[in-house]
Amino acid sequence: MSNEMTEALAALAEDRGISVDKLFGIMANALESAYKRMPESYEYAWVTIDPATFDIRVFAQELDEDGLPYGPELDVTPDSFGRIAAQTTKQILTQGIREVEREMKYEEYAGREGDIVTGIVQQTDSRYTLLDLGRVEALLPQAEQVAMGPRSEGGNRVKAYIVEVRRTAKGPQIVVSRTHPGLIKRLFELEVPEIADGVVEIRACAREPGHRTKIAVWSNDQNVDPVGACVGARGSRVRMVVNELNGEKVDIIPFSEDPYDFVAKALSPAKVKEVRIDFDTATAEVIVPDFQLSLAIGKEGQNARLAHRLTGWRIDIKSETQLEEEAKYAGDEWADGEWIVDPETGEQMWQPADGSPAISAAEWSAAADDEDADAEAGDNGAADETGDAADEPVVDVDGEPRGNGDTEVAPDAADESAAEDVVDESAAEDVVDGSAAEDVVDGSAAEDVTDESGAEGATDEPATEDEAVGGGV
Repeated sequence: MSNEMTEALAALAEDRGISVDKLFGIMANALESAYKRMPESYEYAWVTIDPATFDIRVFAQELDEDGLPYGPELDVTPDSFGRIAAQTTKQILTQGIREVEREMKYEEYAGREGDIVTGIVQQTDSRYTLLDLGRVEALLPQAEQVAMGPRSEGGNRVKAYIVEVRRTAKGPQIVVSRTHPGLIKRLFELEVPEIADGVVEIRACAREPGHRTKIAVWSNDQNVDPVGACVGARGSRVRMVVNELNGEKVDIIPFSEDPYDFVAKALSPAKVKEVRIDFDTATAEVIVPDFQLSLAIGKEGQNARLAHRLTGWRIDIKSETQLEEEAKYAGDEWADGEWIVDPETGEQMWQPADGSPAISAAEWSAAADDEDADAEAGDNGAADETGDAADEPVVDVDGEPRGNGDTEVAPDAADESAAEDVVDESAAEDVVDGSAAEDVVDGSAAEDVTDESGAEGATDEPATEDEAVGGGV
């Protein structure tokens, strides 16, 4: 009997992939639960099984007021467990085996996140597709699917990328994807031995699932061409990847540390003439020939988008004609904005040309009034400055203010005492005579005469202009 039970447990363990020791532990727990359901059983009891003889023993201990076991271990093995105990043992044994299997499956796939698996399509609907991976099923949500064509039919084999492994009450739930960029890298690892060995690396990958993919490859060995290794002889390697992706186009470009070269190659198959990079704004301005502009942008901007994701630079593509036109009109002034109609309210709104939010007519008027007020305040300030300068009185040589009709004369180089001696009433009266009187304005010439002898020598004879003015102005 013992040999038959041992052989039966060994066969069960091999069939379920469980170790014999673990299976013995599950059986001991099942027998312990069956014993505690028997009448007059001890609350604190445990079961031991001898693997060699399959001898089953039940031991128990008394519990004190605190619920702790005390006293000697008692052998309370019943003569027979009975039918109910046998059914309980069977149920608990089956449940324990299932729990162990679920845990083993979870541990098997928990560490494989980011790996690629091959599954058989079992069921497909609008929400998800079930893939049979052998011992478990994988869930392929609708958001992670691409148009698989005939591959979506039941019974076909497809490859998928493991995104997440969840622990649930019914076992592990494996979520896979066919849109993840990691699927591209794993497929190339399967097809290109150089990538699997680490000689060639995939440095960057950008993908629009079902349409186009760009990858940047780098070689750690200067003797190995990374692009040629991925393409293969006559495109055999990349063709296998394209077939698995249902015809999705794959562009393979060499990775470069130089951002100018990397951006130019990322726009392949378009030919780039010049690349200008602004490191402050992380923007790359790319100049291409006119006939290459549509190819560089791609269908609906696809090529430019993938190049942006691949390089990390914001790419602005311009043709040579556009560049010439911008240079031609660079010095012209353009409109500050335009009036538009708000579709919701129907009122007019001012849309600035710099792309800032539109403002209402009242806000625009207020802003314009503020600008006019600032400009008027600036003009008034300039007028005040000139007015103050005009109102400032003219000071004469001797410090006395002069009228608006006085002619300002620069002081002479002679000392102040000589000037005071010259100013003599009689001399001034004699000077103002005849033709000389016409040239003398308010006695200013008398004040400018710096030679004492000149003032005394003035007679009734007509004075010349030079004698009247003296030192001159």
